[in-house]
Amino acid sequence: MAAHRPRRGLTDGVAGAGTWCSHAGARTIRVVRVLVVEDDERTAELLRRGLIEEGYGVDLAGDGVEALWRGSEVDYDAIVLDLMLPGLDGFEVCARLRARGRWAPVLMLTARVDVDDRIRGLDAGADDYLPKPFSFGELTARLRALVRRGSDPRPVILAAGPVRLDPAAHRVWHRDTPVELSAKEFALLHLLLRHPDEVLSRTFIIDHVWDNAFDASSNIVDQYVRYLRRKIDEPGGESLVDTVRGVGYRLRTHTRSDEPDAADRVAGPTRTTESAPMPGPPSGSTSGSGSGSVGLDLGPTTAVG
Repeated sequence: MAAHRPRRGLTDGVAGAGTWCSHAGARTIRVVRVLVVEDDERTAELLRRGLIEEGYGVDLAGDGVEALWRGSEVDYDAIVLDLMLPGLDGFEVCARLRARGRWAPVLMLTARVDVDDRIRGLDAGADDYLPKPFSFGELTARLRALVRRGSDPRPVILAAGPVRLDPAAHRVWHRDTPVELSAKEFALLHLLLRHPDEVLSRTFIIDHVWDNAFDASSNIVDQYVRYLRRKIDEPGGESLVDTVRGVGYRLRTHTRSDEPDAADRVAGPTRTTESAPMPGPPSGSTSGSGSGSVGLDLGPTTAVG
């Protein structure tokens, strides 16, 4: 029997189901599914058509409320997010998705040229930034790079036990009390929080917090761990930073009574984030109400503006 032509499923009238199917070969090829959030209908349609031609499954959202709902309900491989949106702007949409544990890579689009806006977007949890007008080829190249990175958790605020650290604001809290750290203490805590429940050698810590001019046999790491413990540990309680004799240090995310038997394992558990309650579907969301059309270069000679 002749092979059936591969078909792509439809979601809300837009290409975006999860697979292509070839029955004769019994193959299932996964389609990369993208959410495009753009309030200008003309730009949104150009992006939708172009991405479908590139083989992507595409869903559209025309405002921030709908974008937040779709991004919370569907596991997208990537999100193309315009900054200026009705309802909720791109900063707020991205920050709320991250707070809900939704880690699809976000490519933020904007006509703004202010560097502070780019910094704010990246600190809100965006993974990349593309100013308008842009080349469609560059957009797809950036999407491919983001999809390769995957959707592993990348929390904006790092936490372990009662300690929280905000890398962008360069702030640390013990429960709700701000903690003043020196630059090296902050860098050491940041490194430990990026590797929770992993044993880090003194050499590894020196390489990432200091530089190769420091002798790995010196006691500078031990000194700064002591400084850090004085500031982040509960008075009279257990230390968050364990000493693993002959190896290095480990930041614990749980109490010793909860630890597994293999206390000195190097690889720790995957960080998880509890999701907040999901909102219901937006009612009466509309597209096309916002800033004017922004130029989109679809090729070397074709530009839309």
